[in-house]
Amino acid sequence: MTNTLPNIRLKEETKTAHQALEKKVILQLKAIRSEADYASFIHAFYLYFNALEKGLAAYINDTVVPDLSERRNSSYLKADLQALGVKDAQEGTIALPEINSLAQALGAMYVMEGSIMGGPIIVEMLRKHGLQKGFSFFAGYGAATGTMWNNFVTILNKSLQSAMAQQEAIKTANETFEKFQFVFKS
Repeated sequence: MTNTLPNIRLKEETKTAHQALEKKVILQLKAIRSEADYASFIHAFYLYFNALEKGLAAYINDTVVPDLSERRNSSYLKADLQALGVKDAQEGTIALPEINSLAQALGAMYVMEGSIMGGPIIVEMLRKHGLQKGFSFFAGYGAATGTMWNNFVTILNKSLQSAMAQQEAIKTANETFEKFQFVFKS
């Protein structure tokens, strides 16, 4: 395993937690029938991402992630909520993974960036139910999505060289996937 790239280890060792979250998200998506339902769904993402971004801020900046200002974040979710008529996005107490190092922050960011990769599929599902707005976050990076993901993977692989850093990132990524499920109504 020591010769495996950090991003591959992250993918392999977070697969179970990733699939559990994905299952919950898909169930939530399938239940959306109105803009109000969609706003509730986006609000869950906003609550989690907004809180998580605050924890990442001490470790993730444009020195670590040079294109950070171009990346999707909770401000896009807030804009989507506003497009759906939600004036004020409520904030709350959210269970978050422990983030006390760059490796942990990158593990959490791995989950956040990965969530954007499935965005076009989410938008397609929502359009089938007649929804037409509030897609700025899930639209991802458009044609640049693959490039943005590859740029992030390069940062992961460069920053997570040691086995200890990789283990920290994997642990935090798993916790990020697991705790993200708590913001969705069952």
